[in-house]
Amino acid sequence: MLRTLMQQGNFRVTYPDGSTKAYGDGKGTPVHVTVHDEATLKQLAINPELGLGESYMNGTLTIENDDIYGLLTLAIVNMHAGNAPGWVAWSGKLRNGLRWIAQNNPVGKAKDNVAHHYDLSGQLYDLFLDTDKQYSCAYFERPDMTLEEAQVAKKRHIAKKLLIEPGMTVLDIGCGWGGMGLTLARDFGAKVVGVTLSEEQHKIACARARAEGLEDRVDFRLMDYRDVTETFDRIVSVGMFEHVGVPHYREYFSNVRERLAEDGVALIHFIGRTDPPGATNPWVTKYIFPGGYCPSMSESIKAVEKEGLYTCDIEVWRLHYAETLKHWHDRFMANRDRVEALYDERFCRMWRFYLVACELTFRLNDQCVFQYQLARKQEAVPLTRDYLYRDDVEPVRAPVATHAAE
Repeated sequence: MLRTLMQQGNFRVTYPDGSTKAYGDGKGTPVHVTVHDEATLKQLAINPELGLGESYMNGTLTIENDDIYGLLTLAIVNMHAGNAPGWVAWSGKLRNGLRWIAQNNPVGKAKDNVAHHYDLSGQLYDLFLDTDKQYSCAYFERPDMTLEEAQVAKKRHIAKKLLIEPGMTVLDIGCGWGGMGLTLARDFGAKVVGVTLSEEQHKIACARARAEGLEDRVDFRLMDYRDVTETFDRIVSVGMFEHVGVPHYREYFSNVRERLAEDGVALIHFIGRTDPPGATNPWVTKYIFPGGYCPSMSESIKAVEKEGLYTCDIEVWRLHYAETLKHWHDRFMANRDRVEALYDERFCRMWRFYLVACELTFRLNDQCVFQYQLARKQEAVPLTRDYLYRDDVEPVRAPVATHAAE
């Protein structure tokens, strides 16, 4: 398996019998791993995408100097080059074929999937997120921005795309710990309904609204977005669409359309892929985001088209999430002892593997962030993008069509 996969790089493996073998073309910084038992060898050979993460978590595979960046860089570069053995490529095609089953997220299952990740201790997220608990891609307008500054820039950029005005009603689908909703209410004068399926997030978001005296402007609800019945001037959804699942894309955008006022604007921000539709890495599905999937533009925009929404703007963020994840990783590692006190060493290795693998997927593979600006009327948003980048520009809206006779 390794002779087929590791065509590039300088990779060395010490086997359970004490022997060491080299793989790759010998170029670059060497990465040396030790596999400690035969069972791990079999797991890695049969299902390397699952086995690598599990063996690192369990300590049955160790890396010299704990160089997880080096190991995952080699793995991603070689997999992306098409060097995977035939049975590994076949298993990927099988996952693609079964993804409609794996991603079927009806209301009850969706809540369980959310709880798996987002109902972990709130203290964990305090140890690596920014002070506003933004658990989504930041926007680095300058490379020297701090994480806090880049998250503020992200929220400001989204608010501009939403064309928020005081008194407008906003639905925040997947409101997280409330940061976006609180910002839109406090800084832009909106009245916000935020929905989440995470009990931990809901509890914290409500406490933050009380602490800021915004309970009359922000209503955080523990409910599925499909159960919302009101109509809103604006809809925002940041980092939630990845949890919807392919079988529910039409349902999702149908709900966006039904909940959006006739002249309303929606902004859907999510992780996607620049390659064709695929399937989620099996380790990520099992340990991090069950039911999660980052869609291609082709499969997500198809659902938008079929639900009668105008695509007013599409923006692609490429390396912004890689930089965000690097900040999260560095903060996580600075607080690793405190994370271990909350959980254990195995959890620390799992979480570090997750953060580094995601960062490198954005840097080296086909992952990005999409922002879809949607409306029921195409004249609902300005004709140009000037309003996003200049504070002194008054938005110029598209003219409403008139009859020729007039």
